[in-house]
Amino acid sequence: MAYVTTKDGVEIFYKDWGPKDAQPIVFHHGWPLSSDDWDAQLLFFLAKGYRVVAHDRRGHGRSAQVSEGHDMDHYAADASAVAEHLDLRNAVHIGHSTGGGEVARYVAKFGEPQGRVAKAVLVSAVPPIMVKTASNPGGLPIEVFDGFRSALAANRAEFFRAVAEGPFYGFNREGAKVSEPVIANWWRQGMTGSAKAHYDGIKAFSETDQTDDLKAISVPTLVLHGEDDQIVPIDDSSRLSAKLLKNGQLKTYPGFSHGMLTVNADVLNADLLAFVQA
Repeated sequence: MAYVTTKDGVEIFYKDWGPKDAQPIVFHHGWPLSSDDWDAQLLFFLAKGYRVVAHDRRGHGRSAQVSEGHDMDHYAADASAVAEHLDLRNAVHIGHSTGGGEVARYVAKFGEPQGRVAKAVLVSAVPPIMVKTASNPGGLPIEVFDGFRSALAANRAEFFRAVAEGPFYGFNREGAKVSEPVIANWWRQGMTGSAKAHYDGIKAFSETDQTDDLKAISVPTLVLHGEDDQIVPIDDSSRLSAKLLKNGQLKTYPGFSHGMLTVNADVLNADLLAFVQA
């Protein structure tokens, strides 16, 4: 398996498929998953002739289960370690949920300054900031995230199952087409990672203010969000992020869930391809 070692000695697992001289599409997964969550996109873009790259965030998937560094700064630096190791240029970086926060910080702090990034995509992403603060009155109360931490610490296996079979894919909605294998795969990815990384990661995805990251990005950035996202509320995330971006474009999907990249992959893949090719 392929790994890169970061400056602070953490082994990060990555996939690098397709022609090495093709334009790279780089995928950044959400909490508490792994690069496996991008299967539908990796194979789609690979078939279109692109080079596809995806890594497991530190403490997630097959990457090292280290004690420290489960914050957006380290996430972005780890992503940069992969991009620098593979010398990726003219890349399109696509991030889902927490991975969208990772993309925003990576592009602002590393990708654009190094001249490596052509475009960015934030899908169902957590920026600008999820938690309710004086400057973000529409955010979710800290008690919501305290509840996540309590549930994870009490029984991670049960908590992850409840998230996957309930709100994540909208399987709790009346008339939803529930997929047991999709639920099982979400749970599998989550349980492969580290409980410590997942616990600390809740703070990373909920309390990181990425207003300045978004303002700093100048490359074309597509912002996609499902209007029935029960995990990251659209009004306090993508609708705000799109306004902060210099070159942002917002597209929303009525009735789509937080997990729309998996359960509506045909629709999302077509829109992602159109943006990459534009």
